[in-house]
Amino acid sequence: MSLDYKDKRTQKNSQLSSFRLAFFGIFTAVKHERNMRNHLGIGILVFLFGFLFDLSKLEWVCIVFCIGIVISMELLNTAIERVVDLVTKEFHPLAKEAKDIAAGAVLVSALLSIVVGLIIFIPKIMDIIR
Repeated sequence: MSLDYKDKRTQKNSQLSSFRLAFFGIFTAVKHERNMRNHLGIGILVFLFGFLFDLSKLEWVCIVFCIGIVISMELLNTAIERVVDLVTKEFHPLAKEAKDIAAGAVLVSALLSIVVGLIIFIPKIMDIIR
């Protein structure tokens, strides 16, 4: 019986530790990566515009999803860059390609998010102008 309790307690601590480490990773990326801070700043600005323009639930879902995808891609990009830098400090074409491809994933998600933002916000801005 005590073994089962200990295993559950250890598992719970392990899960809490995983969350703590994941948040630490996010904070580390925000602290050290300019692009992460840029994406977060733009995300906050889009949130403010969302409140200003009184978005529908579906529009909010789209906005939150897009911001989450861009932030996630930036975190993955940062992780790939760090691993590549850990493996080799010398120039290697495959290392460059890995970094460029990861940056491309961030770019694709950011461009998609811009398109979604324009689809949502342009009609609202046009209504105000009229």
